[in-house]
Amino acid sequence: MKSISTALCSFGMSGRVFHAPFIEVNPKFKLHGVLERSRNLAQVKYPNVLTYRSLEELLEDRHVELVIVNTPNITHYEFAKKVILAGKHVIIEKPFTAVEHEAKELIDLAEKHSVKLSVYHNRRWDSDFKTVKRIVSTGVLGDIIEAEFHYDRFYPNLSDKKHKEIPSEGVGNIYDLGSHIIDQALFLFGMPERVFAIIDTLRKNSKVDDFFDIKLFYPSHYVSLKSSYFVREPIPAYVIHGTKGSLIKSKSDIQERDLQKNISPNGKNWGIEPDSEKGVLHIVDNGESKKVDINSEQGNYMAYYDGIYVAIRNDGIVPVSGVEAMNVIKIIQAAIQSSLDKKVIDL
Repeated sequence: MKSISTALCSFGMSGRVFHAPFIEVNPKFKLHGVLERSRNLAQVKYPNVLTYRSLEELLEDRHVELVIVNTPNITHYEFAKKVILAGKHVIIEKPFTAVEHEAKELIDLAEKHSVKLSVYHNRRWDSDFKTVKRIVSTGVLGDIIEAEFHYDRFYPNLSDKKHKEIPSEGVGNIYDLGSHIIDQALFLFGMPERVFAIIDTLRKNSKVDDFFDIKLFYPSHYVSLKSSYFVREPIPAYVIHGTKGSLIKSKSDIQERDLQKNISPNGKNWGIEPDSEKGVLHIVDNGESKKVDINSEQGNYMAYYDGIYVAIRNDGIVPVSGVEAMNVIKIIQAAIQSSLDKKVIDL
C-alpha cells in the first residue's frame, strides 16, 4: 500500500481539526507539508512535516500528490485552479466555490488534466445524518411529505476571523452552515424543482447574513432548511414526516467536539453518540401506532478519506463529486436570488 503524500493549504481550524488528524493516523496517507505564510504551527504538532511559505512553493514539490484547499472561501477557485494546473489531485473545503460557473470550470479542468477533484462535505458522515438517512432509506416512513433540517448556533457576536465578516461572494452563513445541510438534503432527496428563501442579517453591526430559511420544492414533498445564530436552546435538527409516521433526531454528532479536544480519530469508540441522543420514530403499522427509540449510526469522517484513497489509487469515484458540490452552489445562488427578488426561483 503506497501512501498518498498530502499537503494542506493552511493550518487554521479546518486544517488543524478536520483534516490533519485523519491524514496523520491513516496509513493510506502521509501528511507531507503545510502552507503557512509566517508561522510554523503545523511543525509544532507534526515535527516531520514541511512548511511552505507560498502556494507556488507547495506546488513545486514533486512529492506532493494531493492538495487540500482549506483557505478562506473566496480563494477556493483561485487556489484549486492552480493545484489542478500543476497536475495534483485536489480536495476543496466546502463551499466548493462562490459561484456556479467557477465550479463548472474546475470540474472541466480536473477532467482535462486527469486529476481527482472532490469537495469536503464531511457532514454526510455525521452520526445523526447517517441515522436519518438509514431510516428514510428503509421506507418505514412511507412517502415523504415534509422534512425540516436545522443547523443552528447561539453566537450573537461577530467572528474573530475578519474575512468571515466582510461582505463578498462566498461569505455568510448560507455558505458556511448552509452548505452542510443543503448538501445533506440533496444527498437524501436529489435536486428540487424550485427554491424559495429568506436570508437576513440579525446580529448587531453584522454586514453578512446569519439567518436563512430555505424552502426546496420537490414533486411530492417539501424540504425546509433553517439556520440562525440566535438559537440558545437546541431544537431537533431533523424532523421528517411521511405517510406512515414521523422521525425526529437531534444534532448530536460528537466528532467535531472530540477533534477540538485533540482526541485522535482512530479509537474504536470514535463517533459514537451517547444513548441519550437516540432518535424517535413514531409510525402507524397495520393500523397500530408504534413509537420507538432509534439507535444511532457511528459517525466517521475517516470514511471520506478512505474513499479518496480508492479514487486516487484505484481510479475510483470520489466520495463527493464536483458535480454534487456544484449543485449545492446552484441552490445557494438560487436562494440568494429568491431572497432578493422575494419570489420562487425555478431551477
